Amino acid sequence: MFQPPFVVFKTILIIFAFVLDFSFKLHYHTCMVKRNKNSNTNPKKRTQGMNWIRPVKRLAIYARDGFACCWCGVSVEDGAKLTLDHCLPYSKGGSNHESNLVTSCLRCNSSRGKRSLSGFARSVASYLNHGIQSVDILSHIKRCRARKLNMSEAKSLIERRGGFSQALKGKK
Repeated sequence: MFQPPFVVFKTILIIFAFVLDFSFKLHYHTCMVKRNKNSNTNPKKRTQGMNWIRPVKRLAIYARDGFACCWCGVSVEDGAKLTLDHCLPYSKGGSNHESNLVTSCLRCNSSRGKRSLSGFARSVASYLNHGIQSVDILSHIKRCRARKLNMSEAKSLIERRGGFSQALKGKK
């Protein structure tokens, strides 16, 4: 059946308008979903990310704790790979404030998991097996956390030795 040209043209315009409208709505919806995924609208979801603490502050905490693990006592001189352990885990609302951080060797920090301070102190005391009690470990951690950081000394040490890694290794 023959359609007059203006009817065909009108039909094509209606289809084109519908496709454009659908395309715009789809694009708008996609952009909103991406924006909502990327925005930090959920304050409960926090992430550490990379470089969550400055090297000077990290070194100051290591120095405050005697460049040794607060849990088992292994030190840099013993070849320990030092890390920082959150006393109240970051995932449970703990902060990155120095009073919530202690020096820990990689072994202790990795094996603590979700255990409480006292629960992990009991485990460490039993595997160290040299007469130390969990209360001794906990009191040591409490004393370390109460000490003030010497940021200027940490900064000076990094400058004198030519970097954070060299500051941990010893004299240049």
